[in-house]
Amino acid sequence: MGPFGMAVLLPMFPELRQSFGVSSQAIGWGFTAYLLPFAALLLVSGTLGERWGRSRTVRSTYLLYAIASIMCACAPNLTVFLLGRSLQGVANAFITPLLLAGLAEITPSTRFGRNVGIYSSFQALGGALAPIIGGVAADASWRAAFWGTAILSFALSLLPPSGEPRTGTNLPPIRPLFKKRILLLGLAALAASMGPMGISILVGVAARDSFHVSGSSAGLILLSGAAAPFLLGPFWGQTLDRFGYKKTPIIASIGVTASACLLATASSPWALAAIWFLVGGLVGFLAVVLQALAVTEVEENRGGALSFVLAFRFLGLGLVPVVWLSPLEESYVGTFLGASSLGLITILIMIRNSRVA
Repeated sequence: MGPFGMAVLLPMFPELRQSFGVSSQAIGWGFTAYLLPFAALLLVSGTLGERWGRSRTVRSTYLLYAIASIMCACAPNLTVFLLGRSLQGVANAFITPLLLAGLAEITPSTRFGRNVGIYSSFQALGGALAPIIGGVAADASWRAAFWGTAILSFALSLLPPSGEPRTGTNLPPIRPLFKKRILLLGLAALAASMGPMGISILVGVAARDSFHVSGSSAGLILLSGAAAPFLLGPFWGQTLDRFGYKKTPIIASIGVTASACLLATASSPWALAAIWFLVGGLVGFLAVVLQALAVTEVEENRGGALSFVLAFRFLGLGLVPVVWLSPLEESYVGTFLGASSLGLITILIMIRNSRVA
């Protein structure tokens, strides 16, 4: 639901602009309204969810996600739509870290990378379905996508993970989340997400506005980048298990940064889709690495550590439309190269962390 909720807007910018009578920059706040509260709450949501109990927390937040989706579907204006998107972000902050923390507890360390890869494949599937469903909805009625999300969220609330509340001396600690390695990992995630990992937002807008394709066609282009991590997730996890937690983060960071630069060379929708397939696969690689590093850093509070790092990642994604949509209208090439270059910060941090691990 997290990747789906974020990406479903990508192919429907023109229809949302027409419905609410606003600009692309205003619709871009639909991402920011979703991602900023999501990122802010992720600083503490994993820890709070562990304290309250995974089962109760996930069930409640899926119900909140359903209510928020109904608000978006019925929104008479942009203000109500953005409020619904904000509540979607609030709900999702309590889901992802708790599911992956539970996975870490039932998986042997020698196979953890592989299982995180499988988990990431399902995340990628949500991201892959979003532009297709969003594109089809854009060509018919964009509100239908949010009605579907509401129904699915309610169904998922009936299937929460196990996990009882933790009390007393069993409370997960917060202090270890502020150690230097965790903070640097968060900064690496922030830079990557404002740049090469968050570039899907720019791909979706460029497909509609620079290459003038339909909503469905834009959805297919975005699908190419989402399909790659779905297919490659288990392989990336096995790669992490094989090469370890020192070399793999550096390899993944270099790969996604270099490949994202190639998007600036796209001269047709087909070229954009082909390059985005490559970039999307490597985005999935770095996502697997970041999640595995975070969830193994603080064993006594896995959900809290993961949510803390993910807060920086999704803060970066939330800032992408704010930082890059206006430059995209002026220079397609310059914007993609500028966004991609932020990956250099991630590379440097991964090199530094590998030396002190």
